[in-house]
Order: sequence, then C-alpha cells, then structure tokens
Amino acid sequence: MRKIGLIGGMSWLSTQTYYEHINKQVQARAGARASAPMVIESLDFSEMARLSTKEEWDRAAKTLAASARRLEKAGATAVLIGANSMHKVYDAVAAAIGVPVIHIAECVADRMAANRVKKAALIGTRNVMVESFYRQKLIARDIELLPPEMAFVDRLDRIIYDELLLGKASRQAERELKTIMTNLAQDGAEAVVLGCTELEMIVTVDANVLPIYDCTRIHAQAAVDWIMGEG
Repeated sequence: MRKIGLIGGMSWLSTQTYYEHINKQVQARAGARASAPMVIESLDFSEMARLSTKEEWDRAAKTLAASARRLEKAGATAVLIGANSMHKVYDAVAAAIGVPVIHIAECVADRMAANRVKKAALIGTRNVMVESFYRQKLIARDIELLPPEMAFVDRLDRIIYDELLLGKASRQAERELKTIMTNLAQDGAEAVVLGCTELEMIVTVDANVLPIYDCTRIHAQAAVDWIMGEG
C-alpha cells in the first residue's frame, strides 16, 4: 500500500474523522488486520480560523505548503488537505510539492456527475458557500448550484465556528439544519453537498430529506483508492 499524507488540525475533530474513515475503508478492502500507511501533521487551527484578509490567506498558504513539503519528505506519495475551507489555498500547496494533492471538491464533483446530479445546494462555512474556489469545481461538471442565501450562510457559519469546531452538537443546531435542508429541497435541490467535515455531527448522512454528498467520506474514499493503488 502507498503512504498518504494528511494536513490536519483544521479542526482536530476533522482529522479524527479522516483517520477513522480512511482506516475503516482500508480494513474493509485489505483485511481485518490492515491499517492505512499515513503520516499526519496536525496544525494549530487557532491561527487559521475565520481568515478574511489577503495577508491572512497568504500566510495560511505558506503554512500549508510548508506542511505539505514535510509530509512529502516523510514519504507521503500523495497529500490531503483535511478541511474544505482551506482548499482556497490548494494551488499554492500543490505547487509546493512533487506528489499529487487530492482535491476534495473534484472528488465530490466526480461522484455527483457519475450519479447524474444536475442541481444541488452547497453548505459549509461562509467562504465555501460564497466564494468561487469550491463552487467552480462543481459547476465545471455541469452541476447547477443554488445561490447562497445569506440568512442560511450566517446561521451555518455561526453553528460551525461557535459550536461544532468546539465539539458541541446542540439539538437546536440539528433543528436549524433540518429546516435549512427542507427549504433547500423546496427550492429545487436534488442533493446537498456537505462542505464542512464537522457538519456530520448534526446531519444524519444516510437518512435525510435529500441525498447527502459527504465531502469528507468521499475525500477519504479517494485517499483509500490511492493507498490501494487504484487512484
């Protein structure tokens, strides 16, 4: 099996989820005693939460690029950025190393295109929902995305940063997200893209009003394909 590198810590809860998903899938494919060859670098998320200025994002790009170089040096044959929002600096990270960086949104777009999804809603942090760096990967596969409603954007961003990233999953947050999902279905969405790892804490992925494309699971599956020599 090929070793993979994970830039984690954004948040540590996300990193835990990646580690679990990847190892469970490797075990399912390679046998009960198997585990994934991985090298993980866990960054300090307090330095990269709620970035807004160009200077802050440039600093984050340098931090993640340096992390990717260390993972490559440690033997990683491909790298994952373990956070949807930090794919804003994907190009800088990919340019810094000589091994592939597996893009989370491209993996999701491939899966949705294969399933012939034509219209969907993307939910996550503010920058994922509003900016183009993530949305364009789905649109490029002829997937129409509902325009972000700022009321939903503000509510979701607050839930993610003020609750989920602190390890809290309140009943109120679950109810709010159910309401948002129902409204998205009424607006014509055929599916919902979970563009934030921590949303798993308040979303029942396998039993919802709409099909859920869980970016973390899909990204982890692409990582396992790589580890097993299938990617």
